[in-house]
Amino acid sequence: QVQLVESGGGLVQAGDSLRLSCVASGDTFRRYTLAWFRQNPGKEREFVGVIGKSTGVANFAKGRFTISRDNAKATVYLQMNSLKPEDTAVYYCAASSTVITSSTTSSTAYAYWGQGTQVTVSS
Repeated sequence: QVQLVESGGGLVQAGDSLRLSCVASGDTFRRYTLAWFRQNPGKEREFVGVIGKSTGVANFAKGRFTISRDNAKATVYLQMNSLKPEDTAVYYCAASSTVITSSTTSSTAYAYWGQGTQVTVSS
């Protein structure tokens, strides 16, 4: 079992940058697949990026967002550049300790979730 804590959200203007962090408890962090999702009220949780055996970001994030991890610090990062108002959402860190045999972009593939951090982008 792992506990996840996100940080780094806030209120920014369009075109600004933010780096979100997710710190995991325990010393087995490197064994997990880590992902970022985002969600607005009334909408489905949306895939943002994943890092592990499968690594990549969603189409809307290509060229703007980068996912990375530091196993020594048990931390996964989401660097977000050129932010747009439509990026406004609660951003969640997720982890899976098992091999994902379906889709790494599906929220159902992840058993562990952080509490979320709010990102608000004004025009």
